[in-house]
Order: sequence, then structure tokens, then C-alpha cells
Amino acid sequence: MTQSSMAQFASQAYRGAAVAVPPLRAVIMLLNGAMSYLQKSLQAQEARRFEEGHAHLTRATAILRGLSLHLDSVRGGAVADQLFGTYNALIVAALRAYGRPHMRENFQRITESLLELRGAWEAVDAAARGARTTGDSANRR
Repeated sequence: MTQSSMAQFASQAYRGAAVAVPPLRAVIMLLNGAMSYLQKSLQAQEARRFEEGHAHLTRATAILRGLSLHLDSVRGGAVADQLFGTYNALIVAALRAYGRPHMRENFQRITESLLELRGAWEAVDAAARGARTTGDSANRR
């Protein structure tokens, strides 16, 4: 997959998810997808299916790249900048870990980071839904 087709895949993945579900849920779904592709990459690599493993790794990093490219630094400020750095650090870590002797442990640490990010996005989503519910019931009075 070329750099431009990977960017296109990343952008399509984000836009497709964002159209089908609310944006916060899309981010959560995409993080789940990235974790799933990392796991598939590890399994394929360990089974010596190297091309398949690399394809899964490419999809995982494309999702993270798409998430990083769709951050709004004007509205998100420092948080968006930190997320951009985090997503890109995870991409680099995954690429460096692939095919190395300690790939399993490194992918585990990357997945733990993604789980932590997902948890944070789930908390933001729950708070946003709570605010909408509170606002909706206040409007009905």
C-alpha cells in the first residue's frame, strides 16, 4: 500500500465511521479496529504469514493516522496537539516493533495505550450523552 493510498484508506475509514455513528462513537470504533488489526498482525507474524501480518499492521497504522489527521487543533487546542503526538508515537512504535524479537510485548504495550485512549473517549462520550439527556429533559419542562 503506497503512502497516498494509505492516507486515503485512513481518511475513508474515519469518514465512513463518522457518517454511520456519532463522531465520539466513531473514534471508539476505530480504536477497537486498530487494536483488532494489531492482534491479527501479531497472530499472522507468529504463524509466519508475513504478508498478511504486514497488511494488518498497515491497516492498524492507517486507522491511527486517520484519527491523527482529523483532529481539529483550532477547536481542540493543546489536547488535539497531544493526541496528534500520541497517535503518531503509537504508529512509530507499532512499525518499529513489527517483526522484532519482542513484538508480542511491544504490541501489548501499544494495545494497553489504545485501551486507555478508548476509555478516555468512552468517558467523554458518556459525559456528552449525559449532557444531551439532561438538556433534552430540561427542554421538555
